[in-house]
Amino acid sequence: MRHNLKKMKIKILSALFFGLIVSSVLVSSCEKQSKISAVPEWAIDAIWYQIFPDRFYNGDVNNDPTIETLEGTWPYDKQTEWAIMPWTSDWYKLQPWEEKNARGFYYNAQLRRYGGDIHGIINKLDYLQELGVNALYLNPIFESASSHKYGATMYHHIDNNFGPDPEEDIAIWNRETPDNPVTWEWTSADKLFLKLIDEVHKRDMKIIIDGVFNHVGLPFWAFVDVKQKGNASKYRDWFVIKAYDDPTTPENEFEYQGWYNVPDLPEVWEDDNGPCAGFRQHIHDIVRRWMDPNGDGDPSDGIDGWRLDVAEMVNKNFWRDFRKWVREINSEAYITGEVWWENFRDNIMFNASPWLQGDIFDATMNYRFADAMLKAFVDQKYQILPSQLDSLLLFVRENYPRDNQKVLQNLMASHDTERFASMVANPDRWIDHASNLNYDELFEIRKPTDEERQIQKTILLFQFTYIGAPYIYYGDEVGMWGADDPDCRKPMVWEEFKYEDETHHPFGLERSSDTVEIDEELFQFYKSIIKLRKEHESLRRGKYGTVLIDDDRSLFAFERWNDAESIRVIFNLSDQSQAIDPDEFLPNKDTWTILFGDSESNDVIKAKSGVAYINTTNG
Repeated sequence: MRHNLKKMKIKILSALFFGLIVSSVLVSSCEKQSKISAVPEWAIDAIWYQIFPDRFYNGDVNNDPTIETLEGTWPYDKQTEWAIMPWTSDWYKLQPWEEKNARGFYYNAQLRRYGGDIHGIINKLDYLQELGVNALYLNPIFESASSHKYGATMYHHIDNNFGPDPEEDIAIWNRETPDNPVTWEWTSADKLFLKLIDEVHKRDMKIIIDGVFNHVGLPFWAFVDVKQKGNASKYRDWFVIKAYDDPTTPENEFEYQGWYNVPDLPEVWEDDNGPCAGFRQHIHDIVRRWMDPNGDGDPSDGIDGWRLDVAEMVNKNFWRDFRKWVREINSEAYITGEVWWENFRDNIMFNASPWLQGDIFDATMNYRFADAMLKAFVDQKYQILPSQLDSLLLFVRENYPRDNQKVLQNLMASHDTERFASMVANPDRWIDHASNLNYDELFEIRKPTDEERQIQKTILLFQFTYIGAPYIYYGDEVGMWGADDPDCRKPMVWEEFKYEDETHHPFGLERSSDTVEIDEELFQFYKSIIKLRKEHESLRRGKYGTVLIDDDRSLFAFERWNDAESIRVIFNLSDQSQAIDPDEFLPNKDTWTILFGDSESNDVIKAKSGVAYINTTNG
């Protein structure tokens, strides 16, 4: 035991010395950078909550999508029988109209609509405020035929089935000229969204929306014009057109480039500076419309920023202009980009630093954080050592500008991955790879065990005490589980509803019967960890140092501090309880007290757990 303590002491001192050297190098490196973005102050304190509108809450059943609204998106087939999905139904169970078409779960999943809308988000703002989040990110809300809305029909209107009067909204569209903002009116859905913005701001919260400017939907007004008029369309250079239709032949020769060859997402044409002038001007008009709706120069009635879809696929020069447009309207607006896979096949993520040099984005969706957490806390056969965890985290700290690190969206899951709980239940796989039953029929779709919930909580402690803005995907806080898309997009679990047990499997395999309900213990844990971050400025704005790397016993610890306090958090990555010596881990032991977590005793830390200590004698 004494030998082990001596070894740990050496490792602590080595780590501290190394941390001081790294910190010195980082300060020098950051001071030399000529362009550091002035990230929004509020974003440093942000606790993000992502909402997938169709699946969050149905606040108005009178505006629900109809069978006619399915036209213009995959699977293209004209449906003869269809209905809004029951909110509380067993996820994999086919409804009567789905059974009749005999096409299976994954075909029908893309046709499903649950009726979530803007009114539903407004109705649940008090819930979000009670949870403690203060920044909302909404998946696309612009008019679109799909459930996910990533193929827009237009950018200048909110989807009419998200508002109170879908039919009247259509009448308004028909009175407008889409490329002339002077003719644009405000639909009932637009007005309700502006009310949502107002209600969010009244609660001292922020709201950003998804900007999808790399591709559009098949019904997008300009693309429809190109299909109809061919080379005579004034929008022909907005898209990648490979061949126009020859009206003298019975065939349709019209051919275009779709995003990743997906035909219902026509790709926007770009040159070395990005999209053409006409499309750029249109997006500039869109930015003005949603960031300063009444055009009075006061952006308080508009959104607080943008999340930009597949951002690495759009020319950086366009994003530089986009940033200027945004910041000219609101100097405190936040821009985050989806900069993710450089090489999906080989599991290589982008180094996002080129997008964070002061003139493009404030942040990115930090999937690197999730990747590190899974490798350290979830994987079993391929679990990494604490020293390897430190290297993964150090990559971001060394490569990304320091100010931008504070506002990175540190997420565990999103609409594009398996859910957080299902990540934990399925170890030893790459994030976002083979996490869908179409790719792996043995992927665990069950409810997580108590042990897996413990791992989830430990990762949450890491997420809410580490550098960057913690990010919650709707429903993770109540314990929802699910494989990758479409299963990660189940309807939200609310306490006022009684849900069917999950008993079905899309391929008829045996599975457990799982009760769908709020995990109250997990929900309270989320509230407490959010409260912890809000109450301690050092966790949001403080400095960082790695203070313990013990590969022999899988222990890892770091410190966050400012002038008022120091917080040290130690994690046990192993599946066994581990001994620690507070005298070695905590200098001046008597000045430290346990702030958060559950330890077996003063010198033992439980398996797959973490404990935070606080020292308030800094001053």
